[in-house]
Amino acid sequence: MQVLMILSQIWKSGANIYLDETDNRIAIKNQNLIPKEVMQVAEQNFQAIDEWFKSWKGANAEKTTLMKMVHQICGWQDNEKLKEWMCTDTVSLELFIDWLNLLARNGWKDVYEDYRQYENEESNKMAHELYIRAVTYAKKGA
Repeated sequence: MQVLMILSQIWKSGANIYLDETDNRIAIKNQNLIPKEVMQVAEQNFQAIDEWFKSWKGANAEKTTLMKMVHQICGWQDNEKLKEWMCTDTVSLELFIDWLNLLARNGWKDVYEDYRQYENEESNKMAHELYIRAVTYAKKGA
């Protein structure tokens, strides 16, 4: 099973799985909410899950914001601030959709596959513009 499919099932259960920055290990909050069969698959794929989280270690704020946006749009992790921004700033929403479409044209066809391998110079420019718009929106609300 794909790592992002496993993670999405954990997140959608109401539990949270993440890389604990204090010890660089996988941590889970509300583990009791995870269905037993999902937890078994997660345990069987622990190494791949650990590698996925660690592949994000050191990612800049721009990359992290885009990851959170993908998780929000897929319904895996709710992020009220991102949701509010996307609902309020339709130009940013359209840019995000254009970014997703560009990744699809680059070969990204499965949301459970890590999209980062389909990024290119053009998608990175769009991602940067999205991030600037996100920061600008956040500063207006502060």
